[in-house]
Amino acid sequence: MAADTEAAALAGLDSLELQQTRISAGDRARKIWAAVWPKLLAIAIVIGAWELVYLSGWKSAAILPSPAAVFSDLWALAQHALLWQAIATTLRRAVIGFGMALVIGVVIGALVSRIKPLRAAVGSMITALQTMPSIAWFPVAIILFGATTNAILFVIILGAATSIANGLIAGVDYTPPLLLRAGRTMRLGRIAMYRHLILPASLPSFVAGLKQGWAFAWRSLMAGELLVIIMGQPSIGVLLSTFQDQSAMASTISIMIVILVLGIVVDLIFSRIDTSIRRRRGMLDPAAG
Repeated sequence: MAADTEAAALAGLDSLELQQTRISAGDRARKIWAAVWPKLLAIAIVIGAWELVYLSGWKSAAILPSPAAVFSDLWALAQHALLWQAIATTLRRAVIGFGMALVIGVVIGALVSRIKPLRAAVGSMITALQTMPSIAWFPVAIILFGATTNAILFVIILGAATSIANGLIAGVDYTPPLLLRAGRTMRLGRIAMYRHLILPASLPSFVAGLKQGWAFAWRSLMAGELLVIIMGQPSIGVLLSTFQDQSAMASTISIMIVILVLGIVVDLIFSRIDTSIRRRRGMLDPAAG
């Protein structure tokens, strides 16, 4: 009798656990769908408007190809290694340039935010450099480094590091004074104060600066690959320039779609990081997350 009761209890626990697993999987599927369907709807609207403009005959098919022609061309490009080599080259430059900008931006932001004379001297200069169009730096970069990858990286760093530094500076400025007083009461040194108090408090603004810095880095990279053509190194910018010179509009738009998709993927990564930070800080409704 006791064995039967124990078996029934275990079966009930197993059934409850299985039901919870099914509910969790269903909630996860609903969350994924809730995040995906607005993007799918936006894509459908854009493609529909594009198709209507094409059918209106406003431009010839050679100038404005149909969505079907472009996606067919994009599929054909995806079958060749050249496109993937170009994507790999561009992403490698983006990661290296952004990584170097991250290190430089963090060092500059940390120094400027905590050293008042340095902030008074160069604080406004950082913002001024951030507003400079990236394309304006390429004549200087080419003179300094020639038509090489270093010229592209130089402009990426100038564009991204200033945004990252400003994001960190803004985060430090909004650190609650109560935390700083608590740190001094605990007799934390400068490094410990930054590690345990200032950096965690400034994390939301810092992530926003990283996201903006990536946007500057990506635009600078695309401009650089269009201006600095390096032989033997296929890249997205080189393909875009080549197809433009050939007046191959379907292929040109295909490469533009690739650029757009890569940008969206990186934006989703930063958005996920930002959401995770806000959730840990209790700034999101758990029922809505």
